[in-house]
Amino acid sequence: MAVTINDIAKAAGVAPSTVSRVVNDSPLISEETKIRIRAILKEMNYTPNSIGKQLAMQSSFNVGFLINTSSKDNFLDPFFYDIIGGAQSIVLSSAYDLTLGNISYLDSNEHFLNKFVYSKKVDGLIIHVSIVNKDIIQELNESEFPYVIIGKPKEKNKASWVDIDNTVGGELAANHLLEQGYTNIAFIGGTKDEPVSFSRLLGYKKVLDKLDIRENQGYIKGGLGTEEDGYRLMRDLLSMDNPPDAVICINNYTAFGVLKAVKEKGLRIPEDIGILTFDNFPLAPYMDPPLTCLKINTFELGKVAGEILMDKLKNKTNTFENKLLIPELIVRESSLRK
Repeated sequence: MAVTINDIAKAAGVAPSTVSRVVNDSPLISEETKIRIRAILKEMNYTPNSIGKQLAMQSSFNVGFLINTSSKDNFLDPFFYDIIGGAQSIVLSSAYDLTLGNISYLDSNEHFLNKFVYSKKVDGLIIHVSIVNKDIIQELNESEFPYVIIGKPKEKNKASWVDIDNTVGGELAANHLLEQGYTNIAFIGGTKDEPVSFSRLLGYKKVLDKLDIRENQGYIKGGLGTEEDGYRLMRDLLSMDNPPDAVICINNYTAFGVLKAVKEKGLRIPEDIGILTFDNFPLAPYMDPPLTCLKINTFELGKVAGEILMDKLKNKTNTFENKLLIPELIVRESSLRK
């Protein structure tokens, strides 16, 4: 029986990922460790094939979908189930099973790569972006293991990922409000370090810059994406000497609070002020008035991720593929002046 990466790892008293990095001469491993493990590789007559090739010898016909519910960026909300449904629509129709793995339940000493990859429990992974970092992406690449990430990673590694083009979404939102005759447009987003909010705000700013419209920093507010923050921040905006005549909301809950503050002030929608929100679900069509929104198709997000991964598995390719999905503008009464 051929010696495997796991055999070497056991003999060396290290993780399989460490052996993989030594085989691939990773700069992340010290020279001392490399010398020790290379001696064991030689002693056990290990032939350095890639881990990906080893794993390909035995298929589980199973794909893992990994999340981390201990992270604030996880998808444990209605959109999460849409993403899972989209991925399932592709994976199951390709005669594979989809296993949901919540890594927050793993033992503190157990890494998910050992649990799912080196154990051969799955043939490929769909991974939420909150789980990965530079080292994990590098290790997956070195292992030639099929994967796709939901969300664009911050790291500069080559990687396969699919995401919503939130910058374009911000541009669509600002352009629509300007076309409807609004001139002082506010933006109520999330926290400064939240990638989705940052990208949407960037799109909004790009439109203002392109049209040479002076940006009013007082119109840009950051919150937690809650109804309470939407209400509080909108009241602050309306108390300005030159209040905005339109507002872009980061999500439906923020928009609900904004709507409450606007009505409390006795302003008419859309005549006095326009409101636009990201996300159609769960409230935008049912508010009074119904809200114009940028619809984020999370089912399609999961579907495209599934398509990329199944292409890797069926065609045995290790190419890096990136896709950005464009949000859909749905115009309703809350911003329709013309």
